[in-house]
Amino acid sequence: MPFPPPSRTPWGVRRRSLIVSAASAAVLAGCSAAPDSKAGGGSTSVSARARARAARDSEALLRQYDAVLAAHPALTERLRPLRAEVAAHAAAFTEGASGGGTATGSPSATASADLSSASPEVPADERSALAALAAAERGLADRRAKELLDVPGELARLLAGVSAAGSAHAYLLTEGEK
Repeated sequence: MPFPPPSRTPWGVRRRSLIVSAASAAVLAGCSAAPDSKAGGGSTSVSARARARAARDSEALLRQYDAVLAAHPALTERLRPLRAEVAAHAAAFTEGASGGGTATGSPSATASADLSSASPEVPADERSALAALAAAERGLADRRAKELLDVPGELARLLAGVSAAGSAHAYLLTEGEK
């Protein structure tokens, strides 16, 4: 009995779905609102500062996605799943903040968030806008990969998962160029 002909679905869509699913699984495995198991005197404050910074970075990246979507509505279908994951990353970092409050609740954190809340500049053409998003994702993923060496257990796993997801996002944003 002969096999049916292959479907005409392009391979890029399947590969993209696989990468996003793998990155999501890694993040979900690392996402935990539980406090870090190392409750040493300095590690808690280091952990709290790292969480707050990671939450602010994710929120800034989310604003960048929103700005690109506002400037280029035709990219909505392509960017919606990536934006949703960035929002989930921001929530994961915020949920794990001490006291269950938001990670950006301190006066200094709020002041720096206000400074970075200005709407990001968006390139006029879609390709450049996607490249700018990819560069932001890649830069943030690289920073988080370096930071995870300085934080304890659960937060390190969360940073590793979110860093991996950011790298996958950068790849997906630039995949169409090839």
